[in-house]
Amino acid sequence: MGSRRVRRSAPLRPYCPVVAASYPVLVSSETDPDRLRALGGLSVGSLPAVTVPPSATSGPDGSDALIVDRAALSPELEDWLERVARSGASVLRLVAPCAPSVFPDAEWFLQVTDAGRPWASRLPQEWPVSASWSPLVPGPDEEVLAVVSVGFSDRPVLCRRALGAGQVVTCALGDTASLRSPELRRLLSRLLRARRSSDRRLGIAVVGYGPLGGMGFHHGLGATTTEGLELVAVADTSVERLKTAEAELPGVSTYDDLDLLAADGEVDVVVVATPPSTHPELVEVFLRAGKHVVCEKPLCFTPAQADHLIELAASAGVVLTVHQNRRWDPDFLAARSLVESGRLGDLFNMETFVGGFEHPCRAWHSEVSISGGAIYDWGAHYLDWTLLLMGDDPVRVTAAGHKRVWHDVTNEDQVRVRLTWSDGREAEFVHSDVAAVRRPKLYLQGTRGTLVGHYRPLVTESIVPGIGYRRLVAHHAEAPAELSLASYTGSAGIAEERVPLPAPAEFPFHANLADHLLLGEPLAVPVESVRNVIAVLDAAQRSLGAGGRAVELGGSA
Repeated sequence: MGSRRVRRSAPLRPYCPVVAASYPVLVSSETDPDRLRALGGLSVGSLPAVTVPPSATSGPDGSDALIVDRAALSPELEDWLERVARSGASVLRLVAPCAPSVFPDAEWFLQVTDAGRPWASRLPQEWPVSASWSPLVPGPDEEVLAVVSVGFSDRPVLCRRALGAGQVVTCALGDTASLRSPELRRLLSRLLRARRSSDRRLGIAVVGYGPLGGMGFHHGLGATTTEGLELVAVADTSVERLKTAEAELPGVSTYDDLDLLAADGEVDVVVVATPPSTHPELVEVFLRAGKHVVCEKPLCFTPAQADHLIELAASAGVVLTVHQNRRWDPDFLAARSLVESGRLGDLFNMETFVGGFEHPCRAWHSEVSISGGAIYDWGAHYLDWTLLLMGDDPVRVTAAGHKRVWHDVTNEDQVRVRLTWSDGREAEFVHSDVAAVRRPKLYLQGTRGTLVGHYRPLVTESIVPGIGYRRLVAHHAEAPAELSLASYTGSAGIAEERVPLPAPAEFPFHANLADHLLLGEPLAVPVESVRNVIAVLDAAQRSLGAGGRAVELGGSA
């Protein structure tokens, strides 16, 4: 078919990586660990902050990001900060509440005043912040960037003053509680490197469009609804699918020739959404063409393949990442928060399950030569969760499988993967198409309590005029699980509570991709973390093929 050339409404400029600050400078006399951790969340560079006491007369040369933490500064240091700002640095001043206008520690809603600015891209229009604060009194040369509404009146809490080639940003929400807000941290970090912010758009191409509801369709929606991304091309070997893409996504270029797609200068990022057996070859093609690449999971089948692709991406100076979208599932996010907060104590056992008793799908997902097998399908998600929550890699992997009921597909009917760490921690993943009674989706044991997550299948019932009763059952793994935490309280016994889940975000993977490529923010799915998952999946598949023999890995305790 070739391609159909479509002119963009706003041509993209050549991609230029965002460069972080040389090193941040923190002006503070703070010693409280919680406060220092909160301030560390504002870091804009890979190097640790250089701390300068408020009584100093100057700071180090060479930085263009400075954070002044609620401090009264010496006159000499004030002069130095102004000179540094005029030379092009960004100075962030966190101010403490002061009498007589002090609002109490409570939940307030911060609103950005201009959501169209690059530093506000892909942030909510407003979000809650817990803080005690005093409103700012902007000067005539200051711009109000954010406000808090009190009694239907907007009170300034974030102001910016241009100063020479740089700027001074003042934030009234500077206490430790408010700095725990991820959105506020991102906003302030962006302002610290505002000179590096970009309002350009990234051209996205999807390879493997697939049918309605497939992953190619999902990525098309993600690119068209995420600020900073623009869907510019779709490639597929099926003429019918390309026609469908043209109908569903007006204005895109379509390709049945990968070389033509690779040469398209409007394409910055290629999303590979084809069956897994094709991933390594396609990813390599586009890395060699100098494109950033997003690959559907699993990236590949072996760690050697992963290492090769990682090396290619590094040598080409482009980003390679994997669509591990389940890292944003609300039930997993809630479980991760509990583990990281210490509510479970030390996590020593984790069990996950997916499946039921029903005929496997008869698409490529159930064909070992294409999908890699049952372990690589849902295991790419659930074992990814396991490594993230356990915090490091296991030393031993074993797997067992059963082929007893479904003989028209080549995947195992059931697989069980067991992981062991050198300090005795353990984990298990089970994927079954022959389990008439489902096990819990999540079962986490820690030294302080146990977290369990039960599946919650969704059933939609309706009466269709002229047809009658209809019943639609969604896949059991799509709805977040109901989480319950049981904690040991001593003589009072066991306390049980239902765990609230965060609200689901819309296309969070795609938003993070834009934040990383356009603003230099951390990538949520660095390919190195996926390489570790591939190593576990590969070891499990080898163990399965060897009748359950243990495969040793080089994990750490």
